[in-house]
Amino acid sequence: MEWPDGKQRCFWANPKNQRYIQYHDEEWGVPVYDDGKLFEMLLLESFQAGLSWECVLNKREAFREAFDHFDYKKISAYDGNKIETLQNHPGIIRNKLKIQAAVTNAKIFQEIQKEYQSFSNYLWHWTDGKIIYETGLAHSPLSDSVSKDLKKRGMKFVGTTIIYAYMQAVGVIDSHEKGCFKEHSNSQGT
Repeated sequence: MEWPDGKQRCFWANPKNQRYIQYHDEEWGVPVYDDGKLFEMLLLESFQAGLSWECVLNKREAFREAFDHFDYKKISAYDGNKIETLQNHPGIIRNKLKIQAAVTNAKIFQEIQKEYQSFSNYLWHWTDGKIIYETGLAHSPLSDSVSKDLKKRGMKFVGTTIIYAYMQAVGVIDSHEKGCFKEHSNSQGT
């Protein structure tokens, strides 16, 4: 595919959606260690279940506004009235089970923080802090293990495919394809 700027990108990056191109170029696969950002991406990935990432990404700013800038402490305290308000929000995906899962997951996210001193420590301990380079997968033994552990802790919408996509999004797994200008752009790895 010919890109106007001459850079080659992963096949999935939609050349007609500037938001998607920017996400590919600046965020996807970049290692994240900030718990606030890690929660934001976990929430967004959980809403992707059954939908395209592009759909969720296009609604990201509406999600940010609706979910108190992804503040997991505030989200963990949402009550029935707030959930109902979210179900009626025109800018987000209004799936009641996913909205309830965001509240549940925010509570468990904080429990994991207490146990590991940060969610980042929890997530990165699975790879001993190393970035995994692999392409062409939708899940792996790693995502199977993380998904199983999160489900055991009570999180929802964290199946192995969602967790694999999540780990790609936050740079635990770098899946930029051969020929993409971002391929192996992170300095560490296995």
